[in-house]
Amino acid sequence: MTDTRRRVKVYTLNEDRQWDDRGTGHVSSAYVERLKGTSLLVRAESDGSLLLESKINPNTAYQKQQDTLIVWSEAENYDLALSFQEKAGCDEIWEKICQVQGKDPSVDITQEVVDESEEERFDDMSSPGLELPPCELNRLEDLAELVASSLPSPLRREKLALAVENEGYIRKLLELFRVCEDLENHEGLHHLYEIIKGIFLLNRTALFEVMFSEECIMDVIGCLEFDPVLPQPRRHREFLTKTARFKEVIPISDPELRQKIHQTYRVQYIQDMVLPTPSVFEENMLSTLHSFIFFNKVEIVGMLQDDEKFLTDLFAQLTDEATEDDKRHELVNFLKEFCAFSQTLQPQNRDAFFKTLSNMGILPALEVILGMDDVQVRGAATDIFSYLVEYNPSMVREFVMQESQQNDDDILLINLIIEHMICDTDPELGGAVQLMGLLRTLVDPENMLATANKTEKTEFLSFFYKHCMHVLSAPLLANTTEEKPSKDDFQTSQLLALILELLTFCVEHHTYHIKNYIINKDILRRVLVLTASQHAFLALCALRFMRRIIGLKDEFYNRYIMRNFLFEPVVKAFLSNGSRYNLMNSAIIEMFEYVRVEDVKSLTAHIVENYWKALEDVDYVQTFKGLKLRYEQQRERQDNPKLDSMRSILRNHRFRRDARTLEDEEEMWFNTDEDDLEDGEAVVPPSDKMKSEEDLMDPISKFMERKKLKDSEDKEVLGKSGLSGRQSPSFKLSFSGSTKSSLSSPPSSASLNPGSPGSPGSPGSGSRNSPPAAAVPTKGALVGLVDYPDDDDEEDEEEEEDVESKEDPLPPSKKSKLSS
Repeated sequence: MTDTRRRVKVYTLNEDRQWDDRGTGHVSSAYVERLKGTSLLVRAESDGSLLLESKINPNTAYQKQQDTLIVWSEAENYDLALSFQEKAGCDEIWEKICQVQGKDPSVDITQEVVDESEEERFDDMSSPGLELPPCELNRLEDLAELVASSLPSPLRREKLALAVENEGYIRKLLELFRVCEDLENHEGLHHLYEIIKGIFLLNRTALFEVMFSEECIMDVIGCLEFDPVLPQPRRHREFLTKTARFKEVIPISDPELRQKIHQTYRVQYIQDMVLPTPSVFEENMLSTLHSFIFFNKVEIVGMLQDDEKFLTDLFAQLTDEATEDDKRHELVNFLKEFCAFSQTLQPQNRDAFFKTLSNMGILPALEVILGMDDVQVRGAATDIFSYLVEYNPSMVREFVMQESQQNDDDILLINLIIEHMICDTDPELGGAVQLMGLLRTLVDPENMLATANKTEKTEFLSFFYKHCMHVLSAPLLANTTEEKPSKDDFQTSQLLALILELLTFCVEHHTYHIKNYIINKDILRRVLVLTASQHAFLALCALRFMRRIIGLKDEFYNRYIMRNFLFEPVVKAFLSNGSRYNLMNSAIIEMFEYVRVEDVKSLTAHIVENYWKALEDVDYVQTFKGLKLRYEQQRERQDNPKLDSMRSILRNHRFRRDARTLEDEEEMWFNTDEDDLEDGEAVVPPSDKMKSEEDLMDPISKFMERKKLKDSEDKEVLGKSGLSGRQSPSFKLSFSGSTKSSLSSPPSSASLNPGSPGSPGSPGSGSRNSPPAAAVPTKGALVGLVDYPDDDDEEDEEEEEDVESKEDPLPPSKKSKLSS
C-alpha cells in the first residue's frame, strides 16, 4: 500500500456547495459481487477501513478535472470527488472507468445526465453533433444566440461544450476580442460578453483550464468588462495590472506555486467581482468554478506548508528586531491571509497546518507584533490570534503559563490582549468586543482538558487570577473610588460593561478563585457604584453581576454582602428610579423576589432589619411584604424553639422505630374509621399505614394536649377571626409513600372545624365539596409528620392573614391549606 500513484483524498460536496474531506487512502477497482459490477474502492491508509465503495454505473457522468481529479454524482444531491496525489494514478482509474462505460479515455467527461422531454431527446439524437458558426466578426450575433439557446438543455449544453473544446474556439474568440477592442466595435464586444458568460455557465473544467491559463485569462476578463447593460465598460484589467500588486514578502522559489497563487487570485476576482451575481437558476451552473478555486487553495496551503525554508524565513523576519516596520506589516498581512486560506481545509489538514505554525513559533511572534504601536499590524495580529484560539485554546493556555515563569506580568501575551481591549480607540469598541470573546473562550472551563497527570482548569485559573485578573479589573477599580463613577462617558461605560460581562461569566463558571478575588478585593461594592451611572445599560450590568452572586446561594457571599451592607446601593437605585416602570425597576424587584421565593434566610433578615422602612410603602408588588412575612415567620420559630424541636422529635419518631416509643396509646388514632374523617381529608394509603401506624399517635397526642392548654389563655384573640371565609388554618401530616398523600390533623371539632359544619361564616362549612388538602413535601426524600412549609408560594396570601389569627389551637407559625 506504499504506492503513491493510487494515493487519493475522498471529497463529498455538502449543502453549502463546499467540499468536505472524508479521508486519505488508496484507490483500486475490482468486481464486487454484492453490487454486481466493477466498483471503485478506497481504503484508509491509517487503519485500512473502507472509505468508499462506488459501483461504476454505465449511465453515470464521470468528469476528469485538472489531471488529478475525478468528479461524479452518486445521486441527485450527492457529489463525490477523488483527488489523486499523482497524475499517473488518476489516468489509470480514468481508463478503468472509460473501459466499463465503453468510452474513449481521451475525453474529460463520459456523459451527461439527461432530464429532457422525449421530443427534445429525439430532436437531439437526429443531429448527433453541434455545428458552430465560423469564428468571424459578422457571425458573433449568431454564436451568441446559439449559446443562449443551448444553456437550458443539458444535452445541448454538453454538445456545445464539446464543440467549443474540440475546435479550440476560445482562443479564436479571444483573438476576435482584441480586434473588436482595437476597432472599438462595441456591438461585437457586447456579443463577446454574452458568449464568454455563457461558456462560464457550461460549467466545464477543460474550458476553465484554457480560459484561466496565463496567456488567456486577462483577455477573458477583458471580454467581461463590456456588459451591454452598463453605459461604460468596467476597468477590471486596469485594476489587476496597476492597482493590485503582488507582494512577495518572502521570495517564493517554486515557479509553479507562484503561478498558482496568481491564477487563484484572478479566478477569485472573476467570481467575486467580474461575473454578475448568478440567479437562482444559474447558481449550480458555477459549481465547477467553486471547486476549481477550492482545490487551488488547498494546493497552495499544502505547498507552502511543505516548504520549511519559506516558513522558517517568515517567522525569523517576523521576530527579528531589525526588521523594518513596513516589512513586518507585509509579513503579518501575509500570515493573516495564509491563516484565512487554511479555513478552507478540512479538520485533519487544518490540524496539521496549525501544528506546523505552532512548531515554527507563531505565538512568540504574535507577542512581539502585539507589542508594536502600529494599529493595523496589531489588528491583523488579533485576527491571527483569533484563528489560533478558535482552533486550539489549550495550546494558547499552555504557552502563556510557560512564559509566565520567565517574563514579568506586563509582557505576558494574555495581558497584552487585555491591554489592547482596554485601550481600544474605536468609539464602538469593535476590537474590544472581539478580544473579550477570545478571553472568554480562554477562561471557559468547558473547553479545558483534564488528564490523569494534570488538570488544566486548576492550573490555568490559578495562573489567570494571580497574573492577569488585576489587569482586567484595573479600569473598574480606578473608576469606582467614590460614590459615583469618576468617568461616566459612553466609551468608558461600554468598556466597563464588557469587563463586567466577563466577570459575571467568571462568577457563573469559576468557583473559589473568583469568590476569593471578589471578597478579598471588595469587588462587589465597587461594582455597585456603577448603579449610579447615567447609562442604564451599565447600571443593569452591575445589577446582573450581583444577581448572579445571590443566585449561587453561597453563605460566604451572603455574609460578605451583609457585612458590607451591599444592598444599600441597590435600594438607593430603586428609590431614585421612583415610580418609573422600566428595566431597572423590574431587575431590582426580581432580585428581591428571588431572595423571597428561595427563602434565603440570612439575606431576608438582613433586608428587613435594615431597609424595611424604605421599602414598606411599595405596595404595587407583594415582594417586600412577602419578605417581611418570611422574616416574621423566622423570628416566630426562633422565639418558640419548642416548635422546631417538636418537629425534630416527630421526624425522629417517624423514621426511627425505637421499641421504647411503642406505647399502646399510639394505636388509638389509627383505629378511627374512615367514615369519621372529615370530607376533604386525604386517606392514608394502606402501605403507609403499615409502615407508620404505631409510630404516630403518642407524640401528636401529647403535643396537642400541651397546645390546647397553652392556647386556652388566648380566647380573646381567637374570637377575632380574621379568616372571613378563607381556608381554615391547620397543620398537615405528610407521609412518605408512592402517592405522597396528606392527612390533616386528627379529626376533632377543635382542630379541624372551629365552627360547626353548617354554621354561617364557619370556615369549615361546605367542606364536602372542597378538594383534599395538598401535601407539602419536605427537602430530600424524607417527609416529616408535622411540616411547616417554607417555600410554598401559593400559601403566601393565606399566611399574611393567618399570622395574626389564633382561632385554631394548632401551631400558628406556618399553616397548610384547607379549602373553604
